[in-house]
Amino acid sequence: MSATEHTQNRQGQKAENAASVKNSENGAAHGTGGLGNPSGPARRHPRNRRTTVFAPRLQALLDEHTGKDLVRLEPDTIGIPGAELSDRILAARRATETERPTFKPLHGRSISRTEGASVMRTVGRDVRAALDGPDPLPADTDLSGPWPITGHRFLRDLVLRDDPWRLRFLMSRLLEIDTKVTWTTIVTGAALPRRPRPGPHLTHLANLVAAAETYQDRRYAMGMYRRAAAPVCFTVSTLVANALWLGSPFDDSASDRAVLYEAMRLLPPSWNLLRNRSPEYPAVDARIGPGDDILMLPLLTHRDPALWDAPDEFRPERWDTLDPDDTPGYLPFGHVSERCWGRHLVMPLAELLLGHIRRTGLIVAPGQRTAEVPLLGLLGVRTVHVGHRDKVRYV
Repeated sequence: MSATEHTQNRQGQKAENAASVKNSENGAAHGTGGLGNPSGPARRHPRNRRTTVFAPRLQALLDEHTGKDLVRLEPDTIGIPGAELSDRILAARRATETERPTFKPLHGRSISRTEGASVMRTVGRDVRAALDGPDPLPADTDLSGPWPITGHRFLRDLVLRDDPWRLRFLMSRLLEIDTKVTWTTIVTGAALPRRPRPGPHLTHLANLVAAAETYQDRRYAMGMYRRAAAPVCFTVSTLVANALWLGSPFDDSASDRAVLYEAMRLLPPSWNLLRNRSPEYPAVDARIGPGDDILMLPLLTHRDPALWDAPDEFRPERWDTLDPDDTPGYLPFGHVSERCWGRHLVMPLAELLLGHIRRTGLIVAPGQRTAEVPLLGLLGVRTVHVGHRDKVRYV
């Protein structure tokens, strides 16, 4: 393993390790409240009586540190649930290449901000082409089934169209199991014969792979293909699944966008933001030592009772008067100084799916009372069963 890969793996583990506080090994917390906390007060959506069962380490963070400003999570890691302090930390300097969520070094090669922005513009062209098509989501499309996988498969086919299977397979959720599986898939795909030829039959993103001449360049281009396209499919399908779980059936007065904003508040896709030790941070707050890594915690900030009325309740109507780009402590797409490049791709696709689900009368299975939220980088419910009221079942 290269030094770069070792660094990336260490950073990938930082958030999980830092979440290990004193209640971390007690098993899944199955309670009656919306957070699945057996000892705390019931916190659930008043209309659906569903229980969200967080992974024990996430539950422990919520129980122990919600409403705090700064906490020490490990001997070398500071957690920042406080909105004002998070803002100052994130404004102190830009994220380094190993701190960026999507465009970390790939196969030992650095990805410049210019290259990252160019790749996102490329996948953005593919998303716009899909949305501007004659009928991107026909009225008779059936999106019933287990979510988020149902939405993920639809988005893969919508955005990536007729790209070769060796590229479309890179969107498989099976590759999330282990980075070694992803690496093996890319290595194999880059070496296969009958490589795709550039042309309008491919997406713009696939044309980058087709244009690569050497094996090393094809391998790199396939890695970039996954880096750019997979988060769009994963994030959008997870966001819609979260919204369905938290609020379905929705009030007719709630806009799709408000529903999605509120879902991202309670279940922020990026629940933590890592910044490695840096001399700027002790200058921001004397409680931070020169050897401390920093973990911003939007999962906690988004539930801070000092910032939100009824912080554990799903209330889309709060966004009738709030601006998501100017609401203190709201970080679904990162800090104002460095917004996620993909946010303008995520929202139109999510609204397309959610709007269709609402129009076609799909609901969460009435018999489903619990959904697990595993400890992963992308925060979301594991499975939500969705269907027509007279057909959907859940055992």
